[in-house]
Amino acid sequence: MRPLEPIGRTSRIGYGLLFFLMFVAAWAAATLGGFVSATFLADPVTMVREGIELLTRYGFAHDIGMTVWRVVGGFALAALVAVPLGIAMGAYKPVEALLEPFTSFARYLPASAFVPLLILWAGIGELQKLLVIFLGSVFQLVLMVAVAVGSTRRDLVEAAYTLGSTERSVVRRVLLPANAPDIAEILRLVLGWAWTYVIVAELIGSSSGIGHMIIDAQALMATGQMIFGIIVIGLIGLVSDFAFKAANRALFPWRLA
Repeated sequence: MRPLEPIGRTSRIGYGLLFFLMFVAAWAAATLGGFVSATFLADPVTMVREGIELLTRYGFAHDIGMTVWRVVGGFALAALVAVPLGIAMGAYKPVEALLEPFTSFARYLPASAFVPLLILWAGIGELQKLLVIFLGSVFQLVLMVAVAVGSTRRDLVEAAYTLGSTERSVVRRVLLPANAPDIAEILRLVLGWAWTYVIVAELIGSSSGIGHMIIDAQALMATGQMIFGIIVIGLIGLVSDFAFKAANRALFPWRLA
């Protein structure tokens, strides 16, 4: 192996699957071999059996759908607010000077700390869960988008002015096309954080969702069900990650993926 040496798509997929197989093999050896008690960690066979039971008898598919809807809804709201603000901060220094201190302050505030307040303000319904995801994502998105836009090559901007572009057309025809792939990649990364926030929101005052199921399983010491819920989150995240990458390659062919 050489540093930064690219590998083929087949090799990349093979290495990824290999690590998954190694992980499952180590898990099976530790649990089925009797090294770890089933009270603390269910084996893969038990996890699959209890997962199928959740899906066929207890309506877990509805919980999955509710969680996905909450993530998509809360994250979409955050993106609608954060992307324009981030572009404005990156493009215009007075806007950055106005908003950057507060945004930097707010992004360190943990979204989970707002859960009690949000329950008081919005109740325990869907709005509260959407707001947890929104607060956890929006400030991170604003700063990351602002940094990306603010790092645009200065020679591209100067060339646009030389060719007669106005301030507005520089933003529309230079800053946005140059940074659209990076903004899409930022959205992909922060979407992973949104899944953390939705589970936090569902752990308190929720009657549906993957987080709600995990809490119920914890009360019953059903580690297989808990692990199955966690794995479902990871699989959904993996699928959405690959979908984002495919969409980025299709939408921004001028940027190598």
